[in-house]
Amino acid sequence: MNLKTESSLEKKAFGLWSAVFLGIGSMVGAGIFIVIGEAGVIAGNLVTFSFAIAAVIALFCGYSLSKLAVRYPSRGGIVEYLTHGYGEGVFSGALGVLFYFAQLVAIAAVCKSFGTYAATYFPNSDSNLILNIFAVSILSFFVIINFIGASIVAKAENIIVVIKLLALIIFTVIALFYIQPARLTLANAPATLHVFYALGLTFFAFQGFSVITNSVEDMESPEKTMLKAMIIAIALVTVLYIAVALAVFGNLSLATIIEDKDYALAEAVRPALGEWGFKIIAITALLATASAINATLYAVTQIGYTLAKEGNLPEVYEYHIFNNTEGLLISALLIVPMILLFDLSQIASIAAISVLLIQGFTHTGHLFKIKETNAKIFCVIAAVVGSFGAALFAIAYSSQSMPNIVYYILSIFFIAFMFEVIMRLYTNRVIQKQIVSTDEK
Repeated sequence: MNLKTESSLEKKAFGLWSAVFLGIGSMVGAGIFIVIGEAGVIAGNLVTFSFAIAAVIALFCGYSLSKLAVRYPSRGGIVEYLTHGYGEGVFSGALGVLFYFAQLVAIAAVCKSFGTYAATYFPNSDSNLILNIFAVSILSFFVIINFIGASIVAKAENIIVVIKLLALIIFTVIALFYIQPARLTLANAPATLHVFYALGLTFFAFQGFSVITNSVEDMESPEKTMLKAMIIAIALVTVLYIAVALAVFGNLSLATIIEDKDYALAEAVRPALGEWGFKIIAITALLATASAINATLYAVTQIGYTLAKEGNLPEVYEYHIFNNTEGLLISALLIVPMILLFDLSQIASIAAISVLLIQGFTHTGHLFKIKETNAKIFCVIAAVVGSFGAALFAIAYSSQSMPNIVYYILSIFFIAFMFEVIMRLYTNRVIQKQIVSTDEK
C-alpha cells in the first residue's frame, strides 16, 4: 500500500505535451526576433526555404539527441553526450568548455537584440550608443536579479512564453492578410545558393529544441515520449516560422528589410496595424529577449560554468537559487566585451556558427555509441552533415563582411582547449560522465 502511495507521489513532471511546450517556449524566443531580418538580408524572399531546410536539419539533430537522452538520461544534456562520445579526455573537455563559451556568445546576441528593439523608442538619439547602454543594462539587471535569487522572475517566464507566442501568432495572421504576392515571386529572389548561406541563422532560431533533452530525468516514459515531443515541437515551430517569414517578406520590400534588418519583424506589422502594431511587437521582442537572457544566464552560470570549472553538475537545480556567484560574475564580464565590440549581425553569425559546430561534434560523437543508443545511422549521419554543412556555409558567407571570422572561431576553440589543459594540469579536474553505461563499468 505504501509503495503504491509513493509511486503515485513520484509522478513525473513532463508528459508529452508539457515537453512539447517546453521545446516551443525555448525555440520561439529571442532567436526569431534576431534572425528574420538578418537571414532575410542574405536569402531574400527565399528565406522560407532556408527555414524549411533548417527545420529538417533540426529534426535529424533532434532525433540524434533524443536517442542519446534516453540512453544517457542526465540533466547535463549535450555535455554528457560529448563525454560519452569522446571519453573523458582533453578533447571532450575542451568541447564542454566550448559549449559554455557558445552560450555566452548566444547571450551577447540576445542582449544586443534587446538593445536594438529598445533603441527604436529613441529615434533621434545616437542609436549605437543607446543600443549598447540598453544591452549592457539588461544583462546587469538580470545578473543582479540572479544574485538576489528572485523567484518571481522565474514564475513570470511562463506568462512571457504565452504572451510572445500569442503576439507572434496574432500579428502574423493579421499581416498575412496584407501581403503583396508580387513581393514573394521568384523574380525578386536572389541566387539559390543564398538559401544555404542563411542556414546558420535560420537554424539558430530552432536551437532551443535541445532543452527538451534536459527534462529526461523528469519525463514520463522517455523512450516513448522524448522523440515524439521533439518532432511535434520542431514541426509546430516550423509552421510558425514559415508563416512569419511570409508575413515579413510579403509586407516589406527587400530594401526596407535591409535597412531595418535588426527589427524587421516589428516593421512588418506597420503596413497592417500602423505605429501601435510596431510598438507592440517591439515590446514583445523586449519581453522575449529579456526572458531568454534570464533563462540562459542560469544555464551558463550554474550549470555551464560549474561543469567547465569543476567537471561535475551542480548539486542544486532549483531555478534562481545560486551558490556560484563567481560563475555569474565571470560569465557577465566575458559577455560585456562581445556586446560592445560586435554589431548584431556579427554576434548573431558567430553565435549561430558556434551552436552548429557544437551540434556537429555532438552527433559525430554519437556515431561512436550508435550500438548503445540503437539509433538509425542514416539519421545521425544526416545530423552531422547538416550541422557542419550549415556551419561551413555560414562561415563562407560571413567571411565576406567579417574577413576575420575564421580566426574568431579558431580563437574560441583555442581558448577552450587551453582552458581545459590548464584546469587538468593545475586542478586535476575532469569533465566527468554523470551516467555510466553497462559497457563502461
